[in-house]
Amino acid sequence: MNQKKAETTRHNLLDAIVEGIRRKKGLEIINIDLSVNGLGECDNYIICHGNSNVHVDAIARSVEESVEELALEKVWRMDGFQNAQWILLDYVNVMVHIFQEPIRRFYDLESLWGDGIIYNIEADI
Repeated sequence: MNQKKAETTRHNLLDAIVEGIRRKKGLEIINIDLSVNGLGECDNYIICHGNSNVHVDAIARSVEESVEELALEKVWRMDGFQNAQWILLDYVNVMVHIFQEPIRRFYDLESLWGDGIIYNIEADI
């Protein structure tokens, strides 16, 4: 796959992920772009949170559905559905982290990966 097509595919995936989060009113959506510095095991971290384990679970399932519908991709690996405090959806080059707010604040991935470019994504856009 050429670089331009790969970039378009990644942006379609990112848009589909954000749409899935928005559909279930995910909070404080950010995109940490790690591709610029080759910092991580993937190109992007998408991070958001919900208010309860039911909300976190609903956001994660919405992301899965939106990505399948809009980007025609399936999640490669997933974890965290058992207690839904932190659900991880792995799309190989994009990792989606959906937290309950206290767990998000505790692990503070934004600071851990602060060398990447952090984009705040407005939920209402």
